[in-house]
Amino acid sequence: MSDLTSASADETYSYLGPAGTFTEAALKQAPEARGKVWRPVNNVLEALGDVVDGRSVGAMIAIENSIEGGVTASQDALAAIPGLRIRGEYTVQVQFSLAVRPGIGLDDITTVAAHPVAYGQCRRWLQANIPGHRHITAASNIASAGALFDPLVGADAAITPPNIRDRIAVDVLAENIQDNQDTRTRFVLVGVTKEIPPRTGADKTSLIVELPEERPGALLEMLEQFATRGINMSMITSRPIPERIGEYRFVIDIDGHLHDARVRDALLGLRRYSRNVLFLGSYPRADHAAVHVPERSTDAQYELAGEWLASLEG
Repeated sequence: MSDLTSASADETYSYLGPAGTFTEAALKQAPEARGKVWRPVNNVLEALGDVVDGRSVGAMIAIENSIEGGVTASQDALAAIPGLRIRGEYTVQVQFSLAVRPGIGLDDITTVAAHPVAYGQCRRWLQANIPGHRHITAASNIASAGALFDPLVGADAAITPPNIRDRIAVDVLAENIQDNQDTRTRFVLVGVTKEIPPRTGADKTSLIVELPEERPGALLEMLEQFATRGINMSMITSRPIPERIGEYRFVIDIDGHLHDARVRDALLGLRRYSRNVLFLGSYPRADHAAVHVPERSTDAQYELAGEWLASLEG
């Protein structure tokens, strides 16, 4: 990591700090960020603001957790800030520890500082081992440990990453306290460039779509744009539209790349269906798993169909 003070924007990447967070662990996986400057920020909006305002060339943000589902702050920010594009995705295995100030025992704990997502992933352990505790919200998993030494916060314990003792002088009373041992969080690297990563055959495309009107069958009509073209949706999440109570937008991940004929055709269908379609990018899947494409939906079949159509005249 280079010196932040002398770095230019095209050498800087923003992430939820401070150092040691899971977001930093995701940024370590991004090839284009290696050897560049990493700028820790306080929240998702600040990270994306760095990109939009030209302070950074990319921002790493959490987008989905395998237990808690979509990270709503990130999804809402992507919907609200124009011009953003996802350039890649990365997954991090999530493990948590319970940290305390030296000398504090399990029976002394009445308040627990934790990031809301981390707290949600440790509920069963906390209920079983610290029943009746109070939760204090922390800005990050590292900040929760810092709260132990802030008398204005009054936290007795903190949910932290497993390597917290490398950074802060705390005791760890328990490790692997997450309720699910296979929990993973998916992160995306976001920028403003419209250049799309090359097609690999193991790609994902992210979209945000609003229904044109609230009526029976409207959502089904939208979903049929994918189903009829043999496209699998790997995620769909509904989010309220703040300025229109009772109406929702849908955050969608589909298997495939913008340069796949079936995906391009689906986007054309979506755009005819709804005026509010936001393309967030096509990028390689984190698991590098090849996308299954039904025979009827391959590029070759689209080409044959186009040739047949052209043969109807002349």
